[in-house]
Amino acid sequence: MNPCHTCGNTYDKSFEVRTGATTYTFDCLECAIHTLAPSCTHCRCKVIGHGIEAHGAFYCCAHCVRASGEHKARDRIDH
Repeated sequence: MNPCHTCGNTYDKSFEVRTGATTYTFDCLECAIHTLAPSCTHCRCKVIGHGIEAHGAFYCCAHCVRASGEHKARDRIDH
């Protein structure tokens, strides 16, 4: 198998991820997240859940969206 795209480790249980025309090899999920997950525009943490997209930018939560000026964002909608 090819070495990990992120850390360079060669591991017999590595895996490939294809996105579009690009194929990546990773030795663990941590390396895949580091390379592929978007970073929150406000706090820079990796967005590994659904996150929130506002005005073309990715955020990890509504708090970070609000801190960036979009005051209508909410983490939960009560019915």
